[in-house]
Amino acid sequence: MSNPEMFTEIAVEQLENYRPKLVPPVDLHDFWTATLAAAQEFPLNVEAKLVRDTPLRTVDVYDVTFAGFGGHPIKAWYLVPRDRAELLPTIVEYVGYGGGRGLPHEWLYWSSAGHPHLIMDTRGQGSAWRTGDTADLGASGRPHVPGFLTDGLPDRDHYYYRRLFTDAVRAVEAAAQLPGADPARLVTTGTSQGGALALVAASLRTDVAATMPNVPFLCHIKRSTQVATAGPFPELVTWCHTHHRLVDQAFATLAYFDVAILARDARCPAHFGVALRDEICPPSGVYACVNHYGGTKEVLTYEWNGHEGGQAHHLAAQSAWLAEILS
Repeated sequence: MSNPEMFTEIAVEQLENYRPKLVPPVDLHDFWTATLAAAQEFPLNVEAKLVRDTPLRTVDVYDVTFAGFGGHPIKAWYLVPRDRAELLPTIVEYVGYGGGRGLPHEWLYWSSAGHPHLIMDTRGQGSAWRTGDTADLGASGRPHVPGFLTDGLPDRDHYYYRRLFTDAVRAVEAAAQLPGADPARLVTTGTSQGGALALVAASLRTDVAATMPNVPFLCHIKRSTQVATAGPFPELVTWCHTHHRLVDQAFATLAYFDVAILARDARCPAHFGVALRDEICPPSGVYACVNHYGGTKEVLTYEWNGHEGGQAHHLAAQSAWLAEILS
């Protein structure tokens, strides 16, 4: 249930101009350049196997595997409209915290709307609310709060999201190689953690045509940790409560993964969804990202919604925006 206090976390009229000072690490770009270059040392090895045992009749379903961080195998589903006659704008979607790629028939919206649709599985997740099939082979084994947000802290090189962000970037590269995809019109999207990954891919790659992050996670991390009352950010509160001497080092590490910082390098058009009663990804964190975003953007704000955002209404709005942007 949404916390009504989130509605007044920052006065509504101030959110549109909320642009806090976010200081990037001096070697931020070097860190990500080196991380992605290391991933490129492993062949992408995209495999797409047609799934024949499916009740779906209007889409072809492919079981996809590609090499992510460290060359680790990452699973995905790829759904393609059967009546396609040309290369079409292709959606690359990422999953929210705790979920995995699930089952193909859970993802019919975008392919039914005429778009090839790649859904990346999330390493190590996929047991909280939707099934997953990808192991996190690079886990550091460091003590952490149950969940993923503190896994590997305070070591930036072994932090969980270094691996997952790299997977997200590689997923775009993999999508460009799939049958029916248009490499010139790759669009990233997702909700919550998925929205963060959509922004990361758009920020760290130059070939993303558009991005549609919905209530994105990992934005203005310190502020969001201070005010979120549910979801993953309280995991970080617990970690800091326990590891007193490592708090400053942890937040210095998290600056490399703060999406509001990374998104300043994005240049493609963006369509944001924000919910003003969101107790999991507070609106101030999301608006910090919106207002620092490096490209053109459109924002839909849901005044009376929590982390669920605009749901089906928002999908329809995304479709209309995408049709206009890619026309």
